[in-house]
Amino acid sequence: MTHDLSSALINRLKSVHLVAFDVDGILTNGQLNFLANGQEIKSFHTLDGLGIKLLHQAGLETAIITGRTSPQVELRARALGITYLMQGREDKLTALKEIWTSTGHSAATTAYIGDDLPDLSAILTVAFGATVPDGHALVRQEADWCTSRRGGEGAAREFCEIILAAQGKLNALFEEYR
Repeated sequence: MTHDLSSALINRLKSVHLVAFDVDGILTNGQLNFLANGQEIKSFHTLDGLGIKLLHQAGLETAIITGRTSPQVELRARALGITYLMQGREDKLTALKEIWTSTGHSAATTAYIGDDLPDLSAILTVAFGATVPDGHALVRQEADWCTSRRGGEGAAREFCEIILAAQGKLNALFEEYR
């Protein structure tokens, strides 16, 4: 699974203990859908949810950092056991730094996936910064890695599995389902 990563990236992934996700364009397809009463609707992919649960089973912590504020994101984060939820945060790197300040995590122990310009500084700072094929061109150019799946269609699952594979934990997790 890590065949498309350099040995340097694999080594950086081995130190990751915090995995952070943007929402719109990563955990969702990025579309904003509203009902007539103004209520927002978000769709999440079950593949991504299990990927996040696998991270937790492997002892990694997770964060969602999103520029928007949504009760659906709060519900999804709670259902998945997300460790840190930061909504209404356009400056993703500042939000990450707040998490690092209050925990034992750092840039060197964090992986982040995002798709647009507000994610770029976080992607450039962490140990492993990833994006999706439909992300902004500059973000794709600067990220360490790009998923093959689009946001909201299993991209976060790929991200989770490449981290777990680099850490040598993925196969053991898969064995639990045999």
